[in-house]
Amino acid sequence: MSLHNRRGFGLLIVLSIILLNSSCASTPTESGETIGAADSVQPAFAPFSTTPSPTPFQPLLATEGLPTLVAEASPTAQPSIIPTGENSNEPAQTLWMAPNLPPALLASLVLPQGWVLTDQQEGADLLLEVGDQKPVSRWIYALVAPFPTIVDSVTDNQLINAWNGKKAGPFSGHPILMDEATHAILEARLGAGDPNAVEVMPADKLLDYAWKNRPSWAIVPFEDLEPRWKVLAVNGENPIQREFNPDQYPLAVPISLSGEPGTESLAEQLAGTLPVSNRDESKLAIVVLTGVTAMVRATAYTMERDGITSPAQDIKPWLKKADIAHISNEVPFAPNCPFPNPQQPDLKFCSKPSYIELLEDIGTDIVELTGDHFADWGAEATLYTLDMYRERGWPYYGGGRNIEEGRKPVLLEVNGNRIAFIGCNAKGGGYATASENTPGAVACDYDWMRSEIRRLKRKGYLVIATFQHQEIYAYMVGSKIQDDFITLAEAGADIVSGSQAHQPHGMQFYQESFLHFGLGNLFFDQYRYFPGPETDQAFIDRHIFYDGRYISTELLPIQFVNLARSRPMTPEEKEEFLAKIFAASGW
Repeated sequence: MSLHNRRGFGLLIVLSIILLNSSCASTPTESGETIGAADSVQPAFAPFSTTPSPTPFQPLLATEGLPTLVAEASPTAQPSIIPTGENSNEPAQTLWMAPNLPPALLASLVLPQGWVLTDQQEGADLLLEVGDQKPVSRWIYALVAPFPTIVDSVTDNQLINAWNGKKAGPFSGHPILMDEATHAILEARLGAGDPNAVEVMPADKLLDYAWKNRPSWAIVPFEDLEPRWKVLAVNGENPIQREFNPDQYPLAVPISLSGEPGTESLAEQLAGTLPVSNRDESKLAIVVLTGVTAMVRATAYTMERDGITSPAQDIKPWLKKADIAHISNEVPFAPNCPFPNPQQPDLKFCSKPSYIELLEDIGTDIVELTGDHFADWGAEATLYTLDMYRERGWPYYGGGRNIEEGRKPVLLEVNGNRIAFIGCNAKGGGYATASENTPGAVACDYDWMRSEIRRLKRKGYLVIATFQHQEIYAYMVGSKIQDDFITLAEAGADIVSGSQAHQPHGMQFYQESFLHFGLGNLFFDQYRYFPGPETDQAFIDRHIFYDGRYISTELLPIQFVNLARSRPMTPEEKEEFLAKIFAASGW
């Protein structure tokens, strides 16, 4: 037996003794309910589905939300392993497991009563191993790079050539980083490859090493994704996207359960206890955050000329495909709003009620009301706007009928991911008019914000905090804005995003949180505006949540083509733009 196989078999023995049969226990919740092992059983030999099955988000009416699940350990019976030559008094069904199987798969395996493991492949009733002979599971791995990486994708040929030591593609000459378990299963799937083309290290060292040695790339199991990794597409397929097709993805590793003729019923019995995959699309939630929306002035005039929905014609798919599409609309709707003047001299804004068709067309799901101009047209228009949102079932936050309503977070649940939105206006004063009896945006009270974010985290929410903050015309903001963002991150916000910027800003990771200081305009007329072409650029941020965790962010840069409409950047535009943003971010 090779050194590699001895290591793998040692791992098999340890995981088998410690982890098998663990799901016989039930998981209690704060409410006293339990989730038993039977709830997660999959049909035997279930076909691999590639059809998306998104679940619409469900607003929670109370701020308390649902109880947090708390897992408790309980003693369970340990499975036995039949050593060579040992005979049991009672007949048992034997399973041999290949030493290179994913540790997470081994951890989830439950042997039915009457089954035991054997260390002998020959003579075992069933074999569980990498291969597509009779697949019962498929383990997804992700090709990743440090977040400030401009490259979005590689081809399967580039990846395979790199695995085999041939210099090709954007990471030519750089070894592929991975841990030992990932290396073992990819060897079984892709072949031995070139030992110099791979650098193996402990899983907990990969991310820091990759960041310190950029440019770099790595392969990790899907369950190990976290936001500081950028997930790259292979053959155009990306496992963090809902349209992902594992059949066209070379890092989807099939796990096969096979045996001698006559063991089919045994295989069906055992297959029902195996996870179909480490990636379950029904646990995926996608949120897009956007910057400034102000359907006024030249933007509104262009909408009147080209069609109300014309500003979004090139970027609408990014917004509509999200489970939650966030819009920060700074301006109230008013029935008496006059026809737009492209040269309007003052900054007192309103939008015609018909313009809400644009927000409907892009699939708006939630509206942020922290904007400076929310109260521009008086209390009557502000309340009229809130009624329009309520009629469409759009929850709002960061502003409202009074300060109490405006402070309330919006609590949503998407495919089991509990997500809270909270926001405020950092300028205060006349920009944030919400009071006990007055509608408008809510001024930032940092003590209250910190307390509320901590409360939401204790309740099990993933928290998205958004700001209307000072407007800076530079790629990076000053320390005052950064400090306020960090304040909310320290309280536990998973994402802190700036909705105020008319020029896109840089970003930062702080502990486990992602801070994006400003996204730029979504629908506003600062095309070719002072001080230069920077206001022609902006971001849409696509945030990925999975099984109650924040796992990834995709930056979607847009380029304005007129005073109202933007489009996705070309690869050349995107490369130049991201290089500036990452440099401004200190990356």
